Amino acid sequence: MLMEARLTRPLAGCGHQSAGLHWPSHITGVSNKWPQTPHWVVPGRTMFVQTQDTPNPNSLKFLPGRVVLESGTMDFAGPRDAHCSPLARQLFRIDGVKSVFLGYDFITITRSDASMEWRVIKPDVFAAIMDFFTSGLPVVNEDGSPSADTAPSDDDDEVVAMIKELLDTRIRPTVQEDGGDIEYRGFEDGVVKLKLQGSCTSCPSSIVTLKGGIQNMLQFYIPEVDSVEQVKDDEEEMDAQCKCVKDLDGCHSCHTVTLLVLLLLLMNKKSISPNKGQSR
Repeated sequence: MLMEARLTRPLAGCGHQSAGLHWPSHITGVSNKWPQTPHWVVPGRTMFVQTQDTPNPNSLKFLPGRVVLESGTMDFAGPRDAHCSPLARQLFRIDGVKSVFLGYDFITITRSDASMEWRVIKPDVFAAIMDFFTSGLPVVNEDGSPSADTAPSDDDDEVVAMIKELLDTRIRPTVQEDGGDIEYRGFEDGVVKLKLQGSCTSCPSSIVTLKGGIQNMLQFYIPEVDSVEQVKDDEEEMDAQCKCVKDLDGCHSCHTVTLLVLLLLLMNKKSISPNKGQSR
């Protein structure tokens, strides 16, 4: 579902907070029903930014209507990774932004959690994108370079070259349509190692995509491929370990559940007679 926003640069002394969502009276009509496509209006120069849903409810794709990266993609898991991108640094200043992904003509924003509503985050993202592209700053500084992991190399053997070609021509374009990307990390003992980026990072269906889609395609064309595994960076591993497993009330952490299981096992063990192996 596409949502079009009309953005303009705020006047001096007027933050984007003073702007609002407005619909022309000739659109609303006598029924006063708001249409599906609102216009974000701020006095000044006009810029149009569209948003597009992704399979990940915590990620949203922003299309500024212009080229973001000339080639490749860049994934920023957190503010510490954004030192080479003025655009990413500006977006990380927004409360609720967890990660930023840059593609050819889109920007994928992943929010920290579902409690941060998109209706609150989106106006700030709209304004940040508009401010940046009217500032004339480079998207990426000279010390940063987009990912070129699937580029052919003289060191690649025939199998690796085929894997990279399939990723680059068949798989990555589809994944990028959903606001994400796949980064090649290696091939060893029949295992292809990939890193999910953008909206794919925390997507509920990422494992299905990895195993059911990518693995099946690679195995079909390349018999040497036995499986596909996801590679996570240290920051992503820590984030995954900190996630809670919620019960019906949504208040128990992974540690609580683990301790409960251990306690039940211990009670069951004590209830068994050591001599007869029967319950007392």
